[in-house]
Amino acid sequence: MTSSWTSFGGDLHLDLTERRAAGTGLRAALEDALREAVQDGRLAPGTRLPSSRALGEDLGIARNTVVEAYGQLTAEGWLHSRQGSGTTVARRAVPEAPAHGRRAPARRVPQRRAARHDLMSGRPDLSLFPRTAWLAAARRALATAPHEALDYGSPLGRIELRQALTHYLARVRGVRTDPDHLLVCTGVTQGLGLLCTALRERGTRTLAVEEYGLPPQHDVARAAGLTLAPLPLDEEGARVDRLDARPGAVLLTPAHQFPTGAPLSAERRAEAVRWAREQDGYVVEDDYDGEFRYDRQPLGAMQALDPERVVYAGTAAKSLAPGLRLAWLALPDALVEPVARLKVLADTMSPVLDQLTLAELITSGTYDRHVRRCRLHYRRRRDHLVAALAEHAPHVRVTGIAAGLHAVLQLPPGSTPEPELLSRAQAAGISLNGLAWHRATPDPTDAPPSLVIGYATPPEHAFPAAVQALCELLRRA
Repeated sequence: MTSSWTSFGGDLHLDLTERRAAGTGLRAALEDALREAVQDGRLAPGTRLPSSRALGEDLGIARNTVVEAYGQLTAEGWLHSRQGSGTTVARRAVPEAPAHGRRAPARRVPQRRAARHDLMSGRPDLSLFPRTAWLAAARRALATAPHEALDYGSPLGRIELRQALTHYLARVRGVRTDPDHLLVCTGVTQGLGLLCTALRERGTRTLAVEEYGLPPQHDVARAAGLTLAPLPLDEEGARVDRLDARPGAVLLTPAHQFPTGAPLSAERRAEAVRWAREQDGYVVEDDYDGEFRYDRQPLGAMQALDPERVVYAGTAAKSLAPGLRLAWLALPDALVEPVARLKVLADTMSPVLDQLTLAELITSGTYDRHVRRCRLHYRRRRDHLVAALAEHAPHVRVTGIAAGLHAVLQLPPGSTPEPELLSRAQAAGISLNGLAWHRATPDPTDAPPSLVIGYATPPEHAFPAAVQALCELLRRA
């Protein structure tokens, strides 16, 4: 899958074959190839890129895939887009050469760009992290921990945390598990990667996913050798009636679909579990923000319907901080050994001191109090955002706000196209994502633009200004 064009007076070769063979998604492969061409100077600042239609035809891919790649790179600052003038390489996109004349290596790991107004979804307000309580819990945990706790231990994680999580998850989320079936990992993405690899070893070839989700999770599933089978979404969540015999597992966000916000109905929960039983498959339940409910009674974990067919995945990334790298899987009996074995190969075990500290926070009741405090804080923010949009951008429909830490803003047909809107946001110092970024596969339709707004992300002092800047952006959209 290659392309070359001469609109700037010379050829440029793009080869996506190697990236695709390594399991990288099509859009991500195109973004990487273009980003690398800018970084190593093959695409100079000011270079005009071909139209999305022309490049799509040249590569043999959907035009919308190119549109989304251009939009993402524009939001990151690599490209510049202006209606009627096409897309060009941004003037300040190429970094200065390092000392001794050596060229800087291409950046492979995505980095967050600093912005005046950070409304990216997926992160909490880090200024709420309970530093004093964490330090106190760490002192107590370290003072009482046995010496052997600091040695190499079980790949499942420290028993203190697994015991604390067993009781906490049963009480708060209705999860049915025990310490011997819990595995502590360094994030849900790592846990999903271990799980997908274990399923691949058992013969699974396809993972069903919701048509909108988290791209890093899609990437890690592909890297494990699985093919994705997207499921459509509606107001009752994923269309699990579309599941057939091909997938060996399905990844769902039943409590609060990410990012659209629809909860999976009780009927569809039961249907998904029934499918897993009949097909000898598994449901992977990502309960990424199960503790943050505002306008309805909390939905219990789907895992309780059948702990031997549903893998429960939870995390401290939203309730505390993603930098802690603490998450957990409640595994069916048949998956404990294979996933634990892969955890040993990945990193042996997760850091002990943070596990002991979180266990102390939970057992002391401090964690519950912190979550309640955060829930009130984020609800006030959500209400502020909704009220501001109703006043300053009444044409925008706000959805997915009954729970979670983000909202989806749907603009009416005829609004500024999503890539251009993201470009304007970047120019205004606003960091956010469009809904198109979350698609599991390219969508050939030209849907009205939608934005995913992480209203939990800014620190408290910066939140009002971020909402004001967002409203100004949408007022002109």
